[in-house]
Amino acid sequence: MNFDQEINRQDTYSFKWERYKGKDILPMWVADTEFRCAEPIVEALRKRADHGVYGYHLPAQYEPANKAVVRWLNDKHNWQIKPEWIVWTPGVVPAFNIACKAYCGEGDKVLIQTPNYPPMLAAPGLNNLIKENVDTVLVDGRWTLDFEQLEQKASDPKTKLFIMCNPMNPVGTVMSQEELSKVEAICLKHGVTLCSDEIHCDLILDETVSHIPAGTLPEIGEQAISLMAASKTFNVAGLGTSFAIIRDAKVRAQFTRAAAGHMPWVTFMGLIATEVAFTQCDDWHQAQLRYLRGNLDYIQQELASIDGFNFIRPQATFLAWIDASGLGVDDVQKYMESKGVGPSPGKDFGWPDHTRINFGCPRSMLEQAIARLKS
Repeated sequence: MNFDQEINRQDTYSFKWERYKGKDILPMWVADTEFRCAEPIVEALRKRADHGVYGYHLPAQYEPANKAVVRWLNDKHNWQIKPEWIVWTPGVVPAFNIACKAYCGEGDKVLIQTPNYPPMLAAPGLNNLIKENVDTVLVDGRWTLDFEQLEQKASDPKTKLFIMCNPMNPVGTVMSQEELSKVEAICLKHGVTLCSDEIHCDLILDETVSHIPAGTLPEIGEQAISLMAASKTFNVAGLGTSFAIIRDAKVRAQFTRAAAGHMPWVTFMGLIATEVAFTQCDDWHQAQLRYLRGNLDYIQQELASIDGFNFIRPQATFLAWIDASGLGVDDVQKYMESKGVGPSPGKDFGWPDHTRINFGCPRSMLEQAIARLKS
């Protein structure tokens, strides 16, 4: 569990590192970390690779992974689920696109909170639907939804689906019980299906808050779709494995019918990684959280000393959403890259005067990025 270890990812065709290949720019954009996987995951994958036969594996029949998800959600989120509620998906992004197909008809409207990460912003348009933005607003120093706007837009009879991100990406807010109750009431009142992307739910950095899965909400939880994965938490995103928890059999059947012929089975390597992550890696998980909290303390302190940046501390994720409007530059991304730092462009999330830095990396890499920004 050496999170200070620097691992050379160049020449591995990493999506994150290929963007700035051959340039003196630190890639701190896409949301995977620079940490080596927990050794139990590495060992389990190595052992399975040595078997040498890589045939079909039906996820619903892979009982160890299903039992691991049941165990993890009970232990970490106090949510007692049944294995049959689990629908395995090859990623959260395919899953909320399938939700668009399952619960909407052509020309219907989908609510998306903004700012948000690009694949979620793109989903309605990819499915011949109309995207309606719900703004994120600052209340008492914390990002939250504009609930008046959510109510107003949900009231449109053509609005069929709200794809929510909780914890929020990129702002990092963990939605409270009060906030989720408001979402629940609005969706119930106007007949809007709730699909909640909760992929960062195991990366809570604020120890005073807890994640509340949408599927546990008392009135709408049975019909809600909670999307989760081990991928962000355990750095196994390249294995293409996630899952939806859908309690209601009818809602679940709609989802699986919409996925038929479009969404492939998840890989058996991804199932193995999820199984081991959720049963053998609790200590690694807690150690990573402690390390990320230290990185967050560091970046918050250092950004406060750089003119032009304003930073609201996130409650979760390993992503820093930074207001760079004070720089007074026309192109924030170009400015950051000129300093040798490659973040995610704020314009891709809908707010061009912001930038997103991934601090899921060894402290030495973060220190180098800050030094470049100060130069």
